[in-house]
Amino acid sequence: MFKNLIPKIFYDRLEDGLEFFVDGLGFEVQYRDANMAVIARDGAKAYIVESPEYAAKDRPELGIDTDDVDAVYRELSARAPQLLHPNSSKVALKPWGSREFAMLDKTTVCVNFRQWPEQA
Repeated sequence: MFKNLIPKIFYDRLEDGLEFFVDGLGFEVQYRDANMAVIARDGAKAYIVESPEYAAKDRPELGIDTDDVDAVYRELSARAPQLLHPNSSKVALKPWGSREFAMLDKTTVCVNFRQWPEQA
């Protein structure tokens, strides 16, 4: 059974990643050393890695499924309104069936928060 897919997200400076995920999105640091941090919130987890070389090559767009996208939106838009993605700053129904909004950091890492309809 697969349980989680845990991405590595590369930043020029580790502090930029921590600012976005910890300060902006409410993740907690579970481990940290000079070049890497493990962050988690509820069932979501990621590795934030300082690597200017890889950060220059990849600015990922990540998705987090949630069971209450409206509650997540209320929390994050109050916590860090400056991080709301300009093209997805409100919860909206998408053509593929999910309701979602997005947050964007200053390095263009994007996190989409999604809620899928209940399965009948």
